[in-house]
Amino acid sequence: MSRKFDYFVVFAEMRTGSNFLETNINAFSGLSCHGEAFNPHFIGYPNKDDILGVTLDQRTADPTQLLTAIKSQTDTLAGFRFFHDHDPRVLDDVLNDPRCAKIVLTRNPLDSYVSWKIAQATGQWKLTDVRRRKDSKVRFDGVEFKRHVEDLQDFQVSLMKSLQLSGQTAFYVAYEDLQDVQVMNGLASYLGVDERLDALDRSLKRQNPSPLSEKVSNFGEISTALGELDRFNLSRTPNFEPRRGPVVPTYIAAAVAPLMFLPLRSGPEAEVMRWLAGLDGVPVDGLLTNFNQKALRQWKRGNLGHRTFSVVRHPALRAHHAFCERILASGEGSFRKIQNTLRQVFKVPLPRDATSDEYDVAAHKAAFLGYLRFVKANLAGQTSLRQDAHWATQSGALRGFGELALPDMIIREADMQTQLPALAKQVGRADAPEPELGGLGQPYSLDEIYDDEIEALVSDIYQRDYWIFGFDRWK
Repeated sequence: MSRKFDYFVVFAEMRTGSNFLETNINAFSGLSCHGEAFNPHFIGYPNKDDILGVTLDQRTADPTQLLTAIKSQTDTLAGFRFFHDHDPRVLDDVLNDPRCAKIVLTRNPLDSYVSWKIAQATGQWKLTDVRRRKDSKVRFDGVEFKRHVEDLQDFQVSLMKSLQLSGQTAFYVAYEDLQDVQVMNGLASYLGVDERLDALDRSLKRQNPSPLSEKVSNFGEISTALGELDRFNLSRTPNFEPRRGPVVPTYIAAAVAPLMFLPLRSGPEAEVMRWLAGLDGVPVDGLLTNFNQKALRQWKRGNLGHRTFSVVRHPALRAHHAFCERILASGEGSFRKIQNTLRQVFKVPLPRDATSDEYDVAAHKAAFLGYLRFVKANLAGQTSLRQDAHWATQSGALRGFGELALPDMIIREADMQTQLPALAKQVGRADAPEPELGGLGQPYSLDEIYDDEIEALVSDIYQRDYWIFGFDRWK
């Protein structure tokens, strides 16, 4: 008897119940789910070496090897879980393949966000014995939650659009449906499996069964944050619309002056924010932030004659800043998982401790060059890791802004000290302070390692930024 599908994918996210769903999929003798097969930091599950004989290194070099192995499994119909930040190189192949069954698991994003915060706080990501359950009350962060919702919506709507364009359909499962054995049997029927379950496998326990009011220390702030969101954006997939504004929550406006800053990641964000704050004599936390599309429109209507601006940084300096702050550092804001993956998978010679005496200028240059080679491959779509905004092109980010609000002025960082006061004068503020310039990086500055090799690699990676903004050599 021929199969209905060759393989399946479960589109889900962290804390949506995907482990429970996988456990019950694997309860069918004719089905096998191989975990997070395309997680860029591990293969299938943490501490697992391979899936169907394909190792992490082999999958990183060519993810289609693993996809072929999963499709070729003959004893069961095989599949895997896929989250929005998994290897993007296989996504189009999966979505465009009608022989791949699509399962879409969703959960109320507020519940998944709070569950994620608790798991972070306790370090407990699965629970099989309620006696070992760990509990923690967490603080709700409105800005972080908005970004959480935006990430989920963007991915879910892209899935829906792809299925519409290719004439396919998916099996949708809500978090609440996971407790219904009939839904699980319906999923088996959708996948073409005749077997049925009499009961669910409940070896995995729900970790946080109490109401939100008992799990969130600042519960009263949730309603305020939700009031700023379009309520239809929180409805079940695929019925909600995505927020169309490109990274609107990152926009920053002066407290009084009609100036708005559209920041580019790994640019002089802190320096510009301090300048904006100094312009009106307020602390940095007195600036207007946390914008959404509605608030942005209200600000623009209420500030006639306003100016919006972005500041672009030389690609070499920006790349070095991203490397120092996100990859080399170990504190808050650093990308620890990516650090480990760069070190283990891409063989970038990153130090365990950048403050060690053993980490000298030569080691810093070698590590930076290794990072640049990774970025070149990453932006070419040749790696399993996300194309993060901190090292994506500045021209690409500005095109994204253009979907909603192009900046009136694009200022080069080297010209900030004259151009920002001139911009302030356009809105009637002749008393603007002179902005400070940013540093060149730490523990070693860019000018300590910069040479023709670094310039050649940076200009190759960011040739479009060089061309659009007219950048020359850094030094």
